[in-house]
Amino acid sequence: MNLVNLSEIPDGVRFDVMAKPKASRNAIIGVHDGALKIAITAAPEKGKANKAIVNLLSRLLKIPKNSIKIVSGETSSRKIIAIEGVSSEMINKLVKENDG
Repeated sequence: MNLVNLSEIPDGVRFDVMAKPKASRNAIIGVHDGALKIAITAAPEKGKANKAIVNLLSRLLKIPKNSIKIVSGETSSRKIIAIEGVSSEMINKLVKENDG
């Protein structure tokens, strides 16, 4: 099982995300090249895909949306996400539970 490349930050973690917009469902679909691969139904326009990613992670991790920040890559399919209030173990558990 491939795991996400994570780095610890004060009060949380930071990691890469590969977004797959216009998918049939919102879901974590695995890990690709060290990045968490997330399928989202939203189109990559006017921040809709970014908002969908934040909503999905918030729901799956049971944390407030304002704890999740897109640090870079807002207009790219590859993004860096920082999440406060979670550990690397929580992210890896999430990947194992939702992979595919």
